[in-house]
Amino acid sequence: MNSVHIGPFMIAIDQALMLIALAAAIIAGRVAVRGRDVPIVDTLFSLALAGIIAARVVFVLRYWGQYHAAPLAIIDIRDGGFDAVGGLLGMAAYASHAVRRRPALRRPLALAVLSGALVWGATSGVFRLIGSPPMTRPDVDLQTLAGRTTTLDALAQAQPGKPMVVNLWASWCPPCRAEMPMLTDAQRTHPDLIFAFVDQGESPATVKTFLRRESLAPAHVLIDSGQRLARAAEARAFPTTLFFAANGQLIERHIGRLSRATLAQGLDRLPPHASTEETVR
Repeated sequence: MNSVHIGPFMIAIDQALMLIALAAAIIAGRVAVRGRDVPIVDTLFSLALAGIIAARVVFVLRYWGQYHAAPLAIIDIRDGGFDAVGGLLGMAAYASHAVRRRPALRRPLALAVLSGALVWGATSGVFRLIGSPPMTRPDVDLQTLAGRTTTLDALAQAQPGKPMVVNLWASWCPPCRAEMPMLTDAQRTHPDLIFAFVDQGESPATVKTFLRRESLAPAHVLIDSGQRLARAAEARAFPTTLFFAANGQLIERHIGRLSRATLAQGLDRLPPHASTEETVR
């Protein structure tokens, strides 16, 4: 399981665990300052905000080559582009500043942060224990636009030694449509990788009409008529993009629309290392 659904909303497990950890930190902090006028809750929210901002800033700096042509994309955090180390450094800097200004915060803030960290570590460990084993590339039957049966493994065997990027999409999905030109460009500029565009449940005629209307011609467009690949990959929202190593092991999963920077990040994590600067410009 990689996401939690609350009614029509979806939140990634990592994000849900961070919210649980923040709640635990707030409870511990309030207990620690009971009866004293110490703004622990405000400080914890500010600490979390500082971490988010720092994580985004460091990510943008790492992938500045993907942002300089479209600087407004920097503030579009829906792509999930954050740097964990940058976030931790930002939180440490803010915490140091806060306790210097108000020494009474030192002990309750330390207890709150420690409690949050312990809860986060424990819940993360539990989810790893009860979660699915490491995923490998699902071997399910798919259809080409010409009606032939194939599989992702067959694509990999035809081009041995190459990592694979699998995009689960549909023409009725606005984020899918928005990222398709970028992914098509990435397929062209990264001949060292295999890109597969697996449509979810539509007919070949519908997919052909969409591609023709958008003047797109990606290779390896496949149809997952029964959404068997989506179920095997535990993909509950579209678009979902899966990054597989050449041996078929899942390295990275991105739920939602990719930006140029988050695509570059996913490719960077694939062995052999893909060049960020060659990612779609």
